[in-house]
Amino acid sequence: MSNPATAAARPGPLRGASNLLYRRPNLYLALLLVPPLTWFGAIYLGSLLNLLWQGFYTFDDFTMAVTPDLTLANFAALFIPSNFDIILRTLTMAVAVSLASAVLAFPIAYYMARYTSGKTKAFFYIAVMMPMWASYIVKTYAWTLLLAKGGVAQWFVQLLHLEGLLQTALAVPGIGGSTLSTSHLGRFLVFVYIWLPFMILPIQAALERLPPSLLQASADLGARPRQTFVQVILPLSIPGIAAGSIFTFSLTLGDFIVPQLIGPPGYFIGSMVYAQQGAIGNMPMAAAFTLVPIVLIAIYLSIVKRLGAFDAL
Repeated sequence: MSNPATAAARPGPLRGASNLLYRRPNLYLALLLVPPLTWFGAIYLGSLLNLLWQGFYTFDDFTMAVTPDLTLANFAALFIPSNFDIILRTLTMAVAVSLASAVLAFPIAYYMARYTSGKTKAFFYIAVMMPMWASYIVKTYAWTLLLAKGGVAQWFVQLLHLEGLLQTALAVPGIGGSTLSTSHLGRFLVFVYIWLPFMILPIQAALERLPPSLLQASADLGARPRQTFVQVILPLSIPGIAAGSIFTFSLTLGDFIVPQLIGPPGYFIGSMVYAQQGAIGNMPMAAAFTLVPIVLIAIYLSIVKRLGAFDAL
């Protein structure tokens, strides 16, 4: 006959499992990570690899059918002039949007980090993030009206007597279009507007981490404000700029809605994938184009990693 006191003192299965996990924290961590890693590996990476594998399939132009005959023709087709021009156009736009976003975001982020606090800082946070709360498609459609002939943008240009400068900019080869809504310049403006908050916040976070003692030490050593900015503030804010550029670069690289609605006719990588998969049904070619932003973003991440971008995220 068992002793009731001994039975009461014997730990139950839940207490035993709890003691085991307490003694082995690595096992506890593994059990926490297994479900999300399984989902990530099976659902996300699995579907992505399956998509890329379809890039080796064959598309019959006559029957419009996809067959599992493996070929490298789809990836080789990326380097023909028309397709390579799409890649180059998208890459140029992504780099230009990232640079312009950094130039516009830095003063805002600097003011938020160094000169605001309390309710004022909260106001700036809300003001920066508020455009992100609106529908992406609605904002893009709104910009088609703003940039159209007779729209607000043209009225503003006329008010500042900048018609000649605008016509000169639109006449530059590669920008093209008779109005902002039919030019690469208008497309560029929309991209910068939409992705600007993604650049402001990382830069602001990086600038806020700057110790005030560094700026005081720079002033004590006789540095002028310009020297302090160039030699102290700007180098230490580069990780934040690089972190923000990850968002602006990658989001521009894969976008297909803005190129569809704003600017002159011409494919970007995202719109090319959409057209190949949706309108034509050429899934292998769409999969081959999908590989391009993956490779470009991987190269870009390796570059910004050296600038400390991951430490600023």
